[in-house]
Amino acid sequence: MAGAALGYVSAAQRGHSDGLLAGVAATLAGEGVALAGVVQINTEVDPLRPCHMDLLVLGTTHTVRISQFLGIGSKGCRLDAAGLEEAVGHVEAALQQPFPKLLFINKFGKQECEGRGFRPLIGRALELDIPVLTAVSALNLPRFIDFAGGMESALATDHDAVLAWCRSAMS
Repeated sequence: MAGAALGYVSAAQRGHSDGLLAGVAATLAGEGVALAGVVQINTEVDPLRPCHMDLLVLGTTHTVRISQFLGIGSKGCRLDAAGLEEAVGHVEAALQQPFPKLLFINKFGKQECEGRGFRPLIGRALELDIPVLTAVSALNLPRFIDFAGGMESALATDHDAVLAWCRSAMS
């Protein structure tokens, strides 16, 4: 894994990392770069309800809903683990194809901290020397750093800076 690259962004503003990764993926896809992974699309539906969280499977038009409505005023985790695992399956299939140039993972979240979700695929991509780009919240950052084992690169939460890292990591 000596040549593997693992970049991450950590934005304080809600939804900023999601939009940033989606924008960078769109730019690279528009240039014809072979990508794998998922980016998160948040859709506001009602001011009294949290947004819908969907994962767009890169290289397709397929989306997977990963949020569930728990009721107005609920404070629990809205992640639909079955939806997340469905998305993992789509990305795993993409890694079986001719290798992508870059793997996008919408975030290294609680599931990944616990060894589930996209964590095994991140490790597989790095073993295959496929650079990985993800987002990490401040809450999950210590466990991500532990997982990354010094391979991680903190990136500015700026489209051009992340795009430059991606281009460098793919070269």
